[in-house]
Amino acid sequence: MRPLPQPAREALTLALVLHAIGDPVRLELVRRASANPESTCAALADGLDVPISTLSNHWRILREAGLISMAVDGRHRRIRLRADDLSDRFPGLLGPILRLAAAESP
Repeated sequence: MRPLPQPAREALTLALVLHAIGDPVRLELVRRASANPESTCAALADGLDVPISTLSNHWRILREAGLISMAVDGRHRRIRLRADDLSDRFPGLLGPILRLAAAESP
């Protein structure tokens, strides 16, 4: 697998992280990535009524904000939530957000 570029742990900023998860679709993608480690973009987006081009943009924003890592695996893109990096950089931030997102999820 070939990893795509992502910011280093120490380069993560709260403003970019909060902006990225401020969108309901991206928040749902993060919630799904948390529940399904090492899944593919397609599997995590299954059932969302969002065009593929828009999903690609959402994945890019999440990756560039440092919420996820993405690796090329043949024709697929594997997604991993960067929970350890986020917890190290912003202790206590991710857990409550994921719990609230799960409670609001359909």
